[in-house]
Amino acid sequence: MTPTIASPSFTVWRALSALAVVLVLLATTGWTGPHRVRVAPPDSWSAAAESWRADRIGGRTLPDPASPSAAVTAFFASLTPAQRVRLARRHPLVVGNLAGAPVILRYLANRQALRRALAADRARAADRRLSADGRQEAARRAHRFSSLLSGGRRILAFDPSGQGRVAEVFGDLERAERVSVVVPGVDTHLLTFEKTARRYTAPYGMAKSLYAAEREAAPGVRTAVIAWADYTAPSGVGMDAATGRLAVEGAARLVSLVRVLPAGSRVSLFCHSYGSVVCGLAARRLPGRVTDIAVAGSPGMRAESAAALGTRARVWAMRGAEDWIADVPYLDVGGLGHGADPVAPGFGARLLSADGASGHGGYFVPDTDSLRNFAKIGVGAYGRVRCAEGASACRSEIHGATSA
Repeated sequence: MTPTIASPSFTVWRALSALAVVLVLLATTGWTGPHRVRVAPPDSWSAAAESWRADRIGGRTLPDPASPSAAVTAFFASLTPAQRVRLARRHPLVVGNLAGAPVILRYLANRQALRRALAADRARAADRRLSADGRQEAARRAHRFSSLLSGGRRILAFDPSGQGRVAEVFGDLERAERVSVVVPGVDTHLLTFEKTARRYTAPYGMAKSLYAAEREAAPGVRTAVIAWADYTAPSGVGMDAATGRLAVEGAARLVSLVRVLPAGSRVSLFCHSYGSVVCGLAARRLPGRVTDIAVAGSPGMRAESAAALGTRARVWAMRGAEDWIADVPYLDVGGLGHGADPVAPGFGARLLSADGASGHGGYFVPDTDSLRNFAKIGVGAYGRVRCAEGASACRSEIHGATSA
């Protein structure tokens, strides 16, 4: 029998139909919602990078911000402590985001950058030449900056340009034996980095909850958790959410982060919703220190199977019974959609229980199977994870699994 070949018009029709289904589902299940008009502040990063490139220290040029992390590490190792601090204070936005710069120096630089951003947006909030929306936006940003400056928080990355990016560390990153990175999804930016209501749906709340659960699961293991909102995520529903365009850039930034984490630590990625698209695209380039990639509420990982991700890391997947993401078409037609369902048996991921997780954003809520499973993966207690439907298959063939 001659195989049937789909015509181009049929393929286009199928793609448009799939996109229509995605838009309808997301519009009726809470992913979308009213989005206020955003008034972007000036591009701080461009000016900061230009100033950095024009500077010298000890008669030497400074490495380009896009330099390989190894070159940046070597450069800072050649400086005196006073010279390092001088650069951090003179160019805080660059040093605070420079892959390969010492972690403690990045914390120092980002506090300085936050102070400058806070002063700038307080001035913008009081500037009557701006529209009411512009002043309100500036006031909200100033409130976020003030919060990030409070209580000795460890800010690993910060850029106020556009919607803004930020990454925060819980625990002692330099001494950690195991590092967990939380990769969030759609509508992640500076103003949504932490929330008062539904706090466990925001990167800050996710990471803080995971850090507490890891310490409870294995008090003797030195852990650190990174709330990583250091990429440009899609805003609401649209082509960016249905394609991998923004995830490509996010994946490159994620790989850059993992490569400069302190040597000797084992790394686990916990990827929620569109964040799992980022993790899927990054998987092939991740260094060997990444032992686990766990996805929750995933719309797909831009791959047809776990093996196709091209990583040596273990791939875990979970989806709660009440998560509407299950109704999104799992396909990739002309670049629309994100591929196969990671919790489908044929995908080949290790399937975890998500009992207790409510809706699409409840995976990091305390006292849920989803959070407990994440924590056990994060500390390497693989023998204690709870598999989906009570099966034990997800724990098979893991060498060195502990019950600690």
